[in-house]
Amino acid sequence: MATLPQSILSHAQSLPEGGVLSPKEFLHLGSRAAVDQAFSRLTKEGQLLRVTRGRYVRPVSSRFGTRAPAPESVVESLAAQSGEIVTPHGANAANSLGLTQQVPIRQVYLTSGRSRRLKLGRHDVWVKHAPAWMLALGTGQAGAAVRALAWMGPEHVGESLATLRRTLPASEWQTLTASKGSLPSWMARAIGEEAIRG
Repeated sequence: MATLPQSILSHAQSLPEGGVLSPKEFLHLGSRAAVDQAFSRLTKEGQLLRVTRGRYVRPVSSRFGTRAPAPESVVESLAAQSGEIVTPHGANAANSLGLTQQVPIRQVYLTSGRSRRLKLGRHDVWVKHAPAWMLALGTGQAGAAVRALAWMGPEHVGESLATLRRTLPASEWQTLTASKGSLPSWMARAIGEEAIRG
């Protein structure tokens, strides 16, 4: 029969890159102390990485050595487990939508859950709580546009919206304009003005 650490490791290996493990999942195999000890040992041996309290991932091995899993895959796995909405930060959204050339240095995501810091090898990934209006349109382009506009701020909203009206698919632009009522007044006003212009 497999030992507790072997069972944990074999489950970790069955998960896709960034799949998150929690000691609670293994309480049927031993006492809390024994499970915690097994996780602690696997972490010391470098077979698991502790990303945040009570959450672990398996490092990725390649011909170049071992590395932490991609932050977006860990964040997606955490979101799926907790039922939270998690999306890239407004700075990332602004960059991906062509509103800025700036590439964010820090890895930051927005969440409907609580704020926390994830440790992925030598890198920190920040998951920050965001107001509901910022996440209301989900992870599509219209939602990304809301987060990008929030990050760009009122002083750049006009030129940003002119770009978005040209570059967003028509359905995403309609979703954005239809959601004006749930957005901050400065953003809602600017979207309304741009929609009239269009």
